[in-house]
Amino acid sequence: MIKTQGRIFIDIERCKGCGLCVLECPLKILVLDRKINTKSYEYVQITKPNECIGCANCGYVCPDNCITVYKIKNNMENFSI
Repeated sequence: MIKTQGRIFIDIERCKGCGLCVLECPLKILVLDRKINTKSYEYVQITKPNECIGCANCGYVCPDNCITVYKIKNNMENFSI
């Protein structure tokens, strides 16, 4: 069985903190951070990076194209539970 895992990269300097990605994340692992970037905007952070499934909803809805999504396929046949 192959399990897909995701990794996202958020360009915090381009992020304006609109929150659309936070609303669209099915796992609710994105949050608006209280920290601000150099343009004085709060930006988005991922709270549990290992739980990302790589659905790319966040990247699709980002109006400023600040989010890049990578998908990693893990072969689960070699693992035992």
